[in-house]
Amino acid sequence: MERTPRHRRSAWMLGLVLALGGTFAAQAQDTAPTVRGPLDLKPGQFLWHPEISPAGPIVLVVSLDEQRAYVYRNGIAIGVSTISSGKPGHETPTGVFTILQKNKDHRSNLYNNAPMPWMQRLTWDGIALHGGTLPGYPASHGCVRLPQAFAEKLFAQTRNGDTVVVAEAKASPTTLVYPAVLAPVTARGAPLSMPEGGDGYAWDDSVAPGGQVGILVSIADRRIHVLRDGLLVGEAPFEPVSKDFSFHGTTLFVMGAGLEPEASPLDPSRPRHRWTTYPILAAGVPASGGPAPDPLDLLRTPSLPVRLPEAFSRRLYDALVPGTTLLVTDLPAVRPTTDEQGLQPVLESDAGDPIR
Repeated sequence: MERTPRHRRSAWMLGLVLALGGTFAAQAQDTAPTVRGPLDLKPGQFLWHPEISPAGPIVLVVSLDEQRAYVYRNGIAIGVSTISSGKPGHETPTGVFTILQKNKDHRSNLYNNAPMPWMQRLTWDGIALHGGTLPGYPASHGCVRLPQAFAEKLFAQTRNGDTVVVAEAKASPTTLVYPAVLAPVTARGAPLSMPEGGDGYAWDDSVAPGGQVGILVSIADRRIHVLRDGLLVGEAPFEPVSKDFSFHGTTLFVMGAGLEPEASPLDPSRPRHRWTTYPILAAGVPASGGPAPDPLDLLRTPSLPVRLPEAFSRRLYDALVPGTTLLVTDLPAVRPTTDEQGLQPVLESDAGDPIR
């Protein structure tokens, strides 16, 4: 497969949140560099914020071309790290693997009892994820080395049977080699597919009858993606009904258990939900975590009049449960299918926030 041009990879690098405000806030460090996305990371650096998607199945996508590992939970990116894969003659194999064994104090049976902390085995013949030295290029004997702190954090979140996809451009789809904020595969390693639908939207509850709900609203794409248990159960476009349509920023919302007396913007016959807001790039919302209006109102205010399929709106209301996360952003949610320049990453860190 032909490699994607470097400028496209740079423009579409995934950036993850370093500070969300409120209970997710990270302490700033004066020496922390500005990190806009994964290709800005130096060897040994990583971004990690599991609060973005607090529950759901985990899948790891390792891009050998980028020398990066992307962690998704419930279909939404929660972390990215630099790696060091197999050097020439000891290349890391590509494919879909499952975590076979975990051992935080493992030592190599093949290479002089070398330490392999936070080891997660992918094959019985010696390929694994583990903490190690990252010189900035492939240097291992086939394993995927991770920064020690990242390996520990990942180890704490995964379990035996979780899926790891290792991809490189010669043999893998572009979506796997250069993944985006929306997971390119399911937790079983199958391509993420759209549910069946009609009348301008798609929805299929049978794809995932239960599990954590996550919603991604991309103003740039003018689409809403609804995930449950790591699978897409709903997807719909929305259309502006005014030339004044605009939205600036990226904001995370988490739904609480309470209801408000006002009508929901999704279904006026039912009450609206209570949400807490965690601005990433503020756009007319509080600067720190706290009560927030119904986030779907952001698509219904006079400055943002849009039209959603009515049947989709009702289905979305039915899917909302306490703990649902919703990300509203003015940036694209997925990579383009053709070369485009000058585009910003889907999520980016604020200058001055620390690498963790």
